[in-house]
Amino acid sequence: MEPRVSFVTLGVEDVARSRAFYESLGFRASRASEASVTFFDGGGIVLALFGREALAEDAGLSGSRPGFAVVALAHNVQNEAEVDSVLAEAVAAGGQLLRPGKKAVWGGYSGYFADPDGHVWEVAYNPFFPLDSAGCVTLPPPAD
Repeated sequence: MEPRVSFVTLGVEDVARSRAFYESLGFRASRASEASVTFFDGGGIVLALFGREALAEDAGLSGSRPGFAVVALAHNVQNEAEVDSVLAEAVAAGGQLLRPGKKAVWGGYSGYFADPDGHVWEVAYNPFFPLDSAGCVTLPPPAD
């Protein structure tokens, strides 16, 4: 398998409500979106919104639980002030502030919000993993 993540699909209670939330944060829905599923360009990864029960059924799972499932999505930014700005933007759009921005033990600055379905997002400034001109995280090369 080639190491690659292509899609992150969030199971949501109401696709239209979640679409409106993410659009208010600046995401733009692809014209491939339908009433039952929305696709956003996530900067090289597709962020998809799909009904929670439909996603569980598609995966062959019985039922699903909303909220934190020990997974957090992350949105990295250029500086500490931008962390606070993005957190405020998410709250203004209907998200819930989980933790305001603060210095992190690993040397950066981060905070957390939850979308209307409880999906957890970290907003982080990491001086050790800078963003390139396209806004993508630059990791150090692999150790050989």
